[in-house]
Amino acid sequence: MHFIWQVFQCYIGFNLIMPILLLAIYIVKSKKKQTLISSNSEEADYAIIVTAYEQTNLLHGVVRSILQLNYSNYLIYIVADKCDISDLSFDDDRIILLRPEKILASNTRSHFYAINNFIRPHNRLTIIDSDNLVHPEYLNELNKYFDKGFIAVQGLRAAKSFNTMYAALDAARDIYYHFYDGKLLFADGSSATLSGSGMAFTVQLYKDCLAHLDIVGAGFDKILQKQIVGKGYRIAFAEHAIVYDEKTAHSDQLINQRARWINTWFKYFSFGFNLIAKGLFKFSWNQLLFGLVLLRPPLFIFLLLSICFFIINLLFNPFIAIIWFCAILLFVIGFLLSLMFGKADPKIYQSLWGIPKFIYFQLISLMQANNANKRSVATKHYNDKLNKF
Repeated sequence: MHFIWQVFQCYIGFNLIMPILLLAIYIVKSKKKQTLISSNSEEADYAIIVTAYEQTNLLHGVVRSILQLNYSNYLIYIVADKCDISDLSFDDDRIILLRPEKILASNTRSHFYAINNFIRPHNRLTIIDSDNLVHPEYLNELNKYFDKGFIAVQGLRAAKSFNTMYAALDAARDIYYHFYDGKLLFADGSSATLSGSGMAFTVQLYKDCLAHLDIVGAGFDKILQKQIVGKGYRIAFAEHAIVYDEKTAHSDQLINQRARWINTWFKYFSFGFNLIAKGLFKFSWNQLLFGLVLLRPPLFIFLLLSICFFIINLLFNPFIAIIWFCAILLFVIGFLLSLMFGKADPKIYQSLWGIPKFIYFQLISLMQANNANKRSVATKHYNDKLNKF
């Protein structure tokens, strides 16, 4: 039991210091100046897949933003699953509105419904949520990485607004993950983690990875990234390919969304062992490092466990308690550095006092994680502005 206790402490403690380790590797590697060279090839043909489930009130906004792209060679496929489309009308022939006859209730089913209804053979596809907005240079920024030879690219999901404390804290979390699991992980020679939207692939890669699977519930991005990295490819991170994302603004949204995410982690974290084993066997730094990231528990879980371990050791082993204190301090420094490098909005800093409340609601989510996919399939978004700062 003592050995298991020590191993579990090391496992949790490693996740506290991992951000600083990634930053240290990045600093060392950045001394070797790397430039991104992109070719001037003709525009690749994109299928932009926009998925909606039950709600259509935000679709006109995302379509307007896509039509303002500084790019011409694309078509928009809107998959309106279980939606009333009677009030949806688009007069642009680049927009293909699809309403499945049967309820799909699955991201990948919606994606393949669009793929099976492509009206021409596109080279690449990118996945956008119905609550997103895209930057005018989104596709051009993705192309910089495709043109360098990557076949999977994750963009940056920035917050649309910070109207509530929950939205601001959600945005802070995203900045943290984009910096360490996106920018630094990719720059350190591994792969960026996928974020559910704002990501792009060659159509063939997407088919190769998921066509043989029927994925229900949250977590298709977890399966997809495991498949891509497992095949030996790297997922690039395009920090200037920006998708603006609607953040969770209400506690009920937060609980339902996080319950699905927590359920997903418990369901798929074992992928990390598979990739670590592959990485060691094939001497693949990409697979090894990515596998370590997949084994990391959700942020609030390893933070709460770290505080518990600190308190326990403070009572029984003060020397180890000092190590825990230093590790927690390093994590806090790393978190604040991510906000600084991510140029966080002042509202995000103002929201940090609400972290205990944010964690409390995630504990509720943890208790509801077992039946998360039965409670809700997609996050409901509201247009009100309650709970402002």
